[in-house]
Amino acid sequence: MPLLENTYHPSPLLRSGFINTVYRTFTSRSDIRYQRKRITTTDNDFLDIDFVHQKTKTIVIILHGLEGSSQSAYIKDVVHYLASQKIAVAALNFRSCGGEDNLKLQSYHSGKTDDLATTIRYISDHFDYSNISLLGFSMGGNIVLKYVGETLTLNGKIQCAMAVSVPCDLTGSSIELSKKRNYIFMQRFLRSLKKKTFKKLAKHPTTSIQQKAVKNARNFLDFDGAVTAPLFGFNSAQDYWNKNSCKPFLTNIKIPTLLINALDDSFLSKSCHPFEIAKENKYFNFMPTTFGGHVGFNHPFIGSSEQWLEKKLLQFLKQHLKHDICK
Repeated sequence: MPLLENTYHPSPLLRSGFINTVYRTFTSRSDIRYQRKRITTTDNDFLDIDFVHQKTKTIVIILHGLEGSSQSAYIKDVVHYLASQKIAVAALNFRSCGGEDNLKLQSYHSGKTDDLATTIRYISDHFDYSNISLLGFSMGGNIVLKYVGETLTLNGKIQCAMAVSVPCDLTGSSIELSKKRNYIFMQRFLRSLKKKTFKKLAKHPTTSIQQKAVKNARNFLDFDGAVTAPLFGFNSAQDYWNKNSCKPFLTNIKIPTLLINALDDSFLSKSCHPFEIAKENKYFNFMPTTFGGHVGFNHPFIGSSEQWLEKKLLQFLKQHLKHDICK
């Protein structure tokens, strides 16, 4: 029964989900020198992948959350830590998130796994890494979990998958994010999404997307109904959420997989915490923590960080490698 014991015990001030959520953004000091590689997708668009290479057998492909990038604080922190342990990393920037708008009208969404598949294929074909691990945060975690659950034949180099603060049920998460307590976060997401959408509409004026509907969107139900669903061929926001939530795919996972979700994460509904699935699937390990916020898990409040999250991810990674980390 892979329900893992909670070992995250923060200082009192970090027992606030809100503080834990925003703390890393203001305190991270990780400075990363990436090597960027732009690759072409099967639909003649491009992806920007930021690498930190090492003399190692092991690489971790990292996926950021909604409107994040390889420059997000939580990405740089885990990249910095893994690199310090002589593990290579490849931080994928979803389309339009790497600092330059992508070519197509469509960019990415919460269940779009084909760009992850393209990234895995590129790394497997062009580099001599024996171990590939997948790590996703928030929306990126949903994509990782959906990918390993829906893919019938995974690349043989993939050893394990890890995910943090994942909205396993997109409907439930969207409802939570529309509540008053998440107003600041919702406005931040919408501001960025709307800005990119208006830029797209200027470049692709023949689209049927209505500018007024985009401007008036107040939550994800509005935005996904006006933009995401029609752009990617879904009937409605609800249809998009139903088909792209990772939760229905978790029972199909057949490689060692870890999910860490905080129970005080205001972005997640109760339906985002898959207790029963973890009890039934021996490959799916779920660690529900009492505290942590959304992609937080900071500790302690004052002084040097003990990097609980990064150490937990590394521990799981090492447990499931078929080959040693180093060459």
